[in-house]
Amino acid sequence: MTRAAGWGDLYTWQVDRGGDTPLFRQVYMEIRSAILARRLSPGTKLPSTRALAGRLGLARASIVSAYEQLLAEGYLTGKVGSGTYISSDLPEPIERRSITRATPRIMRPPRLPLRAKAMHDAALSTAESDHRPFTAGRCSVDARTVEAWRTLTRRAVHSLGPIHLGYSDARGLLELRTTICEYLQAARAVRCEPERVVVTAGTQQALDLAIRILLDRGDEVWVEDPCYPMAAAALRAAGVTLRPIPVDSQGLDVAQGIRLAPRARAAFVTPSNQFPLSVVLSMARRLDLLTWARDAGAWIIEDDYDSEFRYAGRPLASLQGLDDGARTIYVGTLNKALFPGLRIGYAVVPPSLLRAFVNARYLTDRHPPSLYQTVTAEFMRQGHFTAHIRRARLLYREQRDTLVAELTRRGSRLALEAPDQGKHLIAYLHDGRSDVAVEDAALRRGVIVRAISRMYLKARPRSGLMLGFTGYPRAAIISAAAHLTAAVGGSRADSRPPR
Repeated sequence: MTRAAGWGDLYTWQVDRGGDTPLFRQVYMEIRSAILARRLSPGTKLPSTRALAGRLGLARASIVSAYEQLLAEGYLTGKVGSGTYISSDLPEPIERRSITRATPRIMRPPRLPLRAKAMHDAALSTAESDHRPFTAGRCSVDARTVEAWRTLTRRAVHSLGPIHLGYSDARGLLELRTTICEYLQAARAVRCEPERVVVTAGTQQALDLAIRILLDRGDEVWVEDPCYPMAAAALRAAGVTLRPIPVDSQGLDVAQGIRLAPRARAAFVTPSNQFPLSVVLSMARRLDLLTWARDAGAWIIEDDYDSEFRYAGRPLASLQGLDDGARTIYVGTLNKALFPGLRIGYAVVPPSLLRAFVNARYLTDRHPPSLYQTVTAEFMRQGHFTAHIRRARLLYREQRDTLVAELTRRGSRLALEAPDQGKHLIAYLHDGRSDVAVEDAALRRGVIVRAISRMYLKARPRSGLMLGFTGYPRAAIISAAAHLTAAVGGSRADSRPPR
């Protein structure tokens, strides 16, 4: 056989028999590279698989596999009775096109659409993935919870059936929606039926779905000031107009909201445990908020943040449970109550919004994974969830008290406000100290705190630190408290307000 020009280079190429790349893949990549670089010209006839295998010292099967891949991708064409050829209709190589262009152009990055730019510019915190004290939001999962979860998971895997392997209801499995509904009715006085529960990956997805169906670009939305940064980022990314409403010791100042933005389309609130200040929305303001929503035709998105963990008295009833006008979307999560890797949350949706909400859920994510829904439903049905919450509540209260006692004993110059609920506390700074400076100083000592001044949108920020106290052994809390005290003492007073 007469060898076509260019095959000499290929025949001198040596395969790497000791490498990780399969031999057929090496042949495929070498021929493909030669085609793209035009070392092998369009229309060139390839040697037979047997001939090339002999030249390279490979099994013929490796060459056949490489040829088949190149044929499938259009680099080669086969002619019956004639052989295999380099395809004649390949595009001109990029290298050659750039060389022959008369005037080289300066490549500019593409202009981002407004939503893409909002996503690009969002300052999203990754602090929650840090395991050092006092990262907020950590969970303690004891041996009893782990063993129960393992047992139920094994049982679910062994009984896999069509319900786990096929498509299912976009709202989630009925058994999980039923157990969630029963829990919310008993623990949070939520008005719900299983048909109105939509299973999500967590609070953030529920918020995203609510934004999609409730808000148009430019709509006004009340947000607490200070507020949950991830909620503010999601709202900004959707192009809505944030109307920051001040928060005081009684929670969101509804009267101020009515004065500042009476025709807002919606309000995002954390009434049972305001983020980050951990205050509770008073009953009078809850009723005022519901009245405003009814009269203004507005919607309320209630994030029932960390409501399971209340350390004095019974858990507070939900805002949604007071809503006779069905203007409230109630959202919550099992990820913070159990463990973040679970990725199961929920939304209880008013009847008038249910079809739109479910369709939005279907279009964005079809439906939640079925296997862990089954495990979670059984975990809750058998009472493991309420038992876990009861044990965690006792442990978290002890961890809170340890942190408060240790910082107080050390005279840390921090004004501590130990909340009756939630998984973090706020330590306020005095003497003009910048919480951002203390945050940096603490980080240098291996301690993670969050400056709350960053979470204010418009109101004059207070200088304080958010300290997560859950999920840490007593010894770790004591050690980190010592380092934090040193960081506070070592930071210089600053007369300027924190930024």
